[in-house]
Amino acid sequence: MNMSVNPSRIAFQGMPGAYSNLACRESFPDAEAIACRTFADAFNAVKSGEADLGMIPIENSLGGRVADIHHLLPQSGLYIVGEHFQSVQHHLLAPESATLDTIKRVYSHEQALSQVREFTRELGIEPIIAYDTAGAAKEVAERNDPEEAAVASSLAGEVYGLQSVRARIEDRIGNTTRFVFMSRQRSDPSPDVKTITSLVFRVRSVPAALYKALGGFATNGINVVKLESYITDMSFTVAQFYIEIEGHVADIAVDRALDELRYFSSNVKELGCYPAAEFRGQQG
Repeated sequence: MNMSVNPSRIAFQGMPGAYSNLACRESFPDAEAIACRTFADAFNAVKSGEADLGMIPIENSLGGRVADIHHLLPQSGLYIVGEHFQSVQHHLLAPESATLDTIKRVYSHEQALSQVREFTRELGIEPIIAYDTAGAAKEVAERNDPEEAAVASSLAGEVYGLQSVRARIEDRIGNTTRFVFMSRQRSDPSPDVKTITSLVFRVRSVPAALYKALGGFATNGINVVKLESYITDMSFTVAQFYIEIEGHVADIAVDRALDELRYFSSNVKELGCYPAAEFRGQQG
């Protein structure tokens, strides 16, 4: 992993066995993973020094963006210092007494349930939204009802003593969640490393406002890899945008593009400049 950060403790949202826990283990196998109830708790664990990094999911290849994350990131006071693409391989976890014929209800986080819609519809199993994937597995294990199952990771099955009735139940092979590492300190990589820069900015909802704000990226040859918008005021007249570009803030072309962005927009905030994961180069 192309990162200078070497954490001893990583905070994640969810119960032990969550996919975020699995992402912590795969990214930093020697670090202690700290389970937090909410994303805000995970951010606070990093801010307080309880954890060195936060492992935060921001989007999934099937379920789309993680709700509220792009609102929370700018308010966290933390910086993105890296990214990790986690393969999501869902398992149907149930008590040892359960079979596919006995299972009537399945519990999981709404993101996970959205990723197994075809599977649950095919089997006629009722999907029920739970707090998170690992939490659902924990509750299913505690109730020990052969009519109940959870959609979660193999790690959650190990943690809570559930059998995997069926593996790889996601609707599409290649299901992947993208995580970012959040830190108290900014940690820009070397300029010769392939880099992603994340920012947020606002423009008024008037003709050509976004076109003008983004014009500098086109004229300076900067590739925009992600752009999402959010309404931020009650009158629906101001939009906030989350943008990711390929390039380092130390690059002259990026610097010029950001100058133009600042001229035509407001509240420009750099969330992080960090190494692009190797996963990006393997796609396409």
